[in-house]
Amino acid sequence: MAALLRFILTQKLFVLAMTTLIVALAVQAWQRLPVDAFPDISPTQVKLIIRAPGMTTAEVEAQITQPIETELLGIPDQSILRSTTKYAITSITIDFAEGTDIYWARQQVSERLAGVWGSLPANVEGGIAPMSTPLSEIFMFSYNNPNLTLTERRHILDWQIRPLLRTVPGVAEVTTMGGYVQTYEFAPDLQRLQQAGISLEQLIDWLQQHHLNGSVGRINSGTSTLVIRTEGKLNDAYDLGQLTIQSANNEPLRLEQLGEVNIGHLARFGGVTHNGDETAQAMIIALKGSNTSDVVQAVKAKIAQIEMTLPEGSELNVFYDRASLIETAVNTILEALFAAVLLVLLVLFVFLADVRAALVVAISIPLAVALTFLAMDLAGLTANLMSLGGIVIAIGMLVDAAVVVVENILSQSQQQRHAPRAHRIYRATLAVAKPVISGTLIVIIVFAPLLFLTGLEGKLFSPVAMTIVFAMLSSLLIALCVIPVLAVSIIKFSAKPAPRFLQWLLQHYQNALKQLIRRPAPWLVMALVLLIATGITGTFVGKTFMPVMDEGDLIVQLEKHPGVGLAESLAVDGQISKRLLRDVPEIKQIVARIGSDELGMDAMGLNETDMFIQLQPVVSWQVTDKEQLIENIRQILHQYPGINFNFTQPIQMRVSEMLTGTSGDVAVKVFGDDIATLSDLAQQIADTTGRITGSVDVQTTLIDGGEFINIRLRPEVAARYQLTTAELSRRLRIFVDGLQVGEITAGKIKTPLMFSSSQSLSRVTYIQQLAQMPISLSDGSVAPLASVATIETQFGPSLIERENGSRFAVVTSNVQQRDIVGFVEELEQQINASIPLPSGYTIEYGGEFENQARATSNLLMIVPVVLLIIVLILFTTFRSLAIAGLVYANIPFALMGGVIALFISGEYLSVPASVGFIALLGVAVLNGVVMLSHFQSIDNRYSSIDELVITGASDRLRAILMTATTAMLGLIPLALASGPGAEIQRPLAIVVIGGLVTSTLTTLFLLPLMYARLRGRNEKS
Repeated sequence: MAALLRFILTQKLFVLAMTTLIVALAVQAWQRLPVDAFPDISPTQVKLIIRAPGMTTAEVEAQITQPIETELLGIPDQSILRSTTKYAITSITIDFAEGTDIYWARQQVSERLAGVWGSLPANVEGGIAPMSTPLSEIFMFSYNNPNLTLTERRHILDWQIRPLLRTVPGVAEVTTMGGYVQTYEFAPDLQRLQQAGISLEQLIDWLQQHHLNGSVGRINSGTSTLVIRTEGKLNDAYDLGQLTIQSANNEPLRLEQLGEVNIGHLARFGGVTHNGDETAQAMIIALKGSNTSDVVQAVKAKIAQIEMTLPEGSELNVFYDRASLIETAVNTILEALFAAVLLVLLVLFVFLADVRAALVVAISIPLAVALTFLAMDLAGLTANLMSLGGIVIAIGMLVDAAVVVVENILSQSQQQRHAPRAHRIYRATLAVAKPVISGTLIVIIVFAPLLFLTGLEGKLFSPVAMTIVFAMLSSLLIALCVIPVLAVSIIKFSAKPAPRFLQWLLQHYQNALKQLIRRPAPWLVMALVLLIATGITGTFVGKTFMPVMDEGDLIVQLEKHPGVGLAESLAVDGQISKRLLRDVPEIKQIVARIGSDELGMDAMGLNETDMFIQLQPVVSWQVTDKEQLIENIRQILHQYPGINFNFTQPIQMRVSEMLTGTSGDVAVKVFGDDIATLSDLAQQIADTTGRITGSVDVQTTLIDGGEFINIRLRPEVAARYQLTTAELSRRLRIFVDGLQVGEITAGKIKTPLMFSSSQSLSRVTYIQQLAQMPISLSDGSVAPLASVATIETQFGPSLIERENGSRFAVVTSNVQQRDIVGFVEELEQQINASIPLPSGYTIEYGGEFENQARATSNLLMIVPVVLLIIVLILFTTFRSLAIAGLVYANIPFALMGGVIALFISGEYLSVPASVGFIALLGVAVLNGVVMLSHFQSIDNRYSSIDELVITGASDRLRAILMTATTAMLGLIPLALASGPGAEIQRPLAIVVIGGLVTSTLTTLFLLPLMYARLRGRNEKS
């Protein structure tokens, strides 16, 4: 260390040049840093979306979901396999172990899927979803134009807007939803077909053969080569109607003579309303690993170009913009950072009473922050509320090393007035180098184990730990390498008295310390009583996993009866939207998404709605807070019987679904085989949950009660006419959803070509209509469906959810005005006491509770390791286990302040609060190291133990008060912040502030007392 200091002080220009270069590189690094609201907390995940038109939920599970799951379950490094099966669709999600390469994972899934695909039903379609994450939904807008029909709006979205947005770098997919997808339809007249002697199958096969272009080959013509092809592609509905087919008696008939040629639309799997009126919308899905902020800005720029080309009256209404949340969240942290820096600078000027010395210390803050940005860039971190929050947390500690160095330089300068300036700085810096390095390493070691947390808490707090480690290493480097160089040029070694308030404080501190040393027993007893009382108080502090970040806007998830149709679901959502807009003035607009899009990215049923509620600016609210706003909305929703609902937020919803497969603070899953039994148990659990204090928005997924029509071909008819079930299904599909037989291409626009019926089924008389539906037979005759098949209404599952190959039903609940851990413990007791489980059925508790339990388990393993490492460093520093034990005595009192602060503030013990307690370990030990290392350094100067302790403690009063005050004031802006993201950082800041108060008092009073008693005992022995 001595050689390094000599080099630094003799090569000042080199040090300053390198510092300038590093700052320039850091500025460039900051400009390159990706910006997001959150760190990437998603696992390596591959999603499959498989569609099976016309198949019931049970059929999809048996014929598609189960075979695919069986094939996928053996993939290496797989952590969990979930599936959601509904009518005509299954969504299968595979999560892999941390660190698994996404491309390798997708390749493994692709190979397994290819192996099972041949055994699946012939009409299935779909495959692996785009390479995105559950948090990739970054931008959504509706397309409104009163001058256009819903079909025209959807057509513009699909063929004008979507293709252009897909060209934006970083966009994985653009999904569209709502409105009607235009088709060209041919509705055959079976009577005319019978008269012409043409069967339905013949007509379908004939159309598929004639509606295509063919490749013939090439011929040589002189020096040129000519390509020959046959052309049969249709261009529009007129071409379709003019197609000519030969009848049985060789009479040419145009297709329009055998039925009706119309412009129709595909069967819809979902819809969208804006403020209660139906519309169409698009959603931007970002590529995994892309810079969210940059992608959103590029999308906005592209939209600005697109808007100029749209028809008059068009409006692209943005109702979700991740960039706005990112900007607000990052600004929350940056504002706290700016305020913290100002408060820290104020403390420096007040305590040092030397503008030049304070300036030298102050310079260490921007230099350390700049070095931290450079390290973040090299480590591949993003600038988000967690990583930037780590810098705010460290702000108060960034100056600790510089304060100790500068304060000692000022002190030593008064004792070595005749020595050269550089020599005095060299001696002063060298004297405190060892404790400064030890203290900084202890803080780093305290935070480093957070890098080994797993799950969501690990992904959230690893960036915090990394930035704190980077910042502390930077501060150490600056304190020992840059501060001495700056001190040579800037600090004046003139004799200045300490500030009056500090002289007054020092006098009273010495008097109090003398009284304490004379009569230690009462004070020690009082400290012990306070420690025990705090331990008892801690039992009343609730526990939760993570505070919920206020994202600004809301999502209300609605669930209606499983048998509801799309039209009715849209109507209900429209009524609710208009009612909320009328009665809740804080709402700006509402966009409700019912069902799923054509890609099936979010496989919801027609009875399910995600209602995006965009709110007015908070300053215009008539309610006092968001909880009251949610309660007002809840009271309105209670007036709509038969509707379950749950409140969430865009990111919160996806994070919950990613972690547990469902949303809600608490999720109770019951596993078993029988759907009816699962449904019954889920309802009992939901009833029990609703009776627990604090439960709100209790919801159980309606897995049974789905109504469907079962049509079974009569065996004698099948034999007589050689009619198979597959052929019957194909013919019936024409009259229900329609049968796609091809596409008509005009430029880049592809329009589905459908065989369909000109009549739609009535909800009231569908059985009678189905019974009379004409079925063409192999002899050319036509018979009603009732004569060839039995028709009956049955009930079955509308939803089947599976996890690792087992069916389950789930009950979710949000928790209000109490801690989640206590809620789950009470709920578990009630369920065990009142709901007996049949053999083969099990219950698991998930949601936030599951995360909290895992985080607690991990922390209980990490903290003892941290304490052991600190012991080793303390022993290395002091060469005494007894003195190391004295430093450790500071830790319980630091934790005591954190517990008291949590209790008074009403915050729960969460992962952020636990991280705050871990931080207190470092702070408490650092203060003890500063005090006791100075006692050791002056030990041989005093014969009286009391004089040694009082003098040594007085010498370090200013340094300890400065480091503690800067750390506390640096965290106060974070504790008082109110923007998005502040909720996560606030418990940590409150714990550290409270712990700093008690830790500082312990360092200044109890630690000197215990050192004096230890030295006295050693002398006697």
